[in-house]
Amino acid sequence: MAPDFDLDPQTLLRAYASGIFPMADDRDAPSIYWVEPRLRGVLPLDGFHLSRSLRKQVASDRYRVTADVAFEAVIALCAESATDRPETWINATIERAFLRLHAMGFAHSVEVWDGDRLAGGLYGLALGQAFFGESMVSRAPSASKVALAWLVARLRLGGFRLLDCQFQTDHLATMGAVEIPRKAYSALLSGALGLGSAAGLASADFGALDRLAPPAAGADPAPADTVSGPVSGKDIVQLLGQTS
Repeated sequence: MAPDFDLDPQTLLRAYASGIFPMADDRDAPSIYWVEPRLRGVLPLDGFHLSRSLRKQVASDRYRVTADVAFEAVIALCAESATDRPETWINATIERAFLRLHAMGFAHSVEVWDGDRLAGGLYGLALGQAFFGESMVSRAPSASKVALAWLVARLRLGGFRLLDCQFQTDHLATMGAVEIPRKAYSALLSGALGLGSAAGLASADFGALDRLAPPAAGADPAPADTVSGPVSGKDIVQLLGQTS
């Protein structure tokens, strides 16, 4: 592939719907390659493990959590090298493609703020009733775990059926992620996308959490940089209560 080529968003959507996704060898790599793992990491939305310490962290509202207000900053932070992750698979081609998908309404982010500083977050792709988690990052204690807890609550409320983590990690395993064979993943993916269903399948609603508790009549609207107005960390813990 030629340097600085553009990855067509429709090609990318078809790839994810087929169970494959792009990666690059490093941040400066001029090309990408396609991956279809033999064992796929998924996090069952009804099996999320909310540890006692994470429950306290989320409920305390130590961090402010938003969604889709700083997508570009989140993907840039995920693409940065760090002490605990010196290499990155997100090159400029992948970054540009996901920025386009975000503008089209397919790619989403969850941001975790420590004051005015972006302390962590995650981003991924929503398609049908599947959410493909791409990358998560933490620049403060437990920031990525907080982001994932908010994401799972958002997906559960929005009617999602599949949270694809791509690869299993020790970090994800502590929160309930498991590995499944490619054939089993394909079946889950087909169900989440409504493939083979003559009636089709309604897309899940990534923004459902934003409407969980609308403000009372006459109240001032929530600030633009809040994830869901009156929704708090305690609300998230309650939503996740049956899965902890």
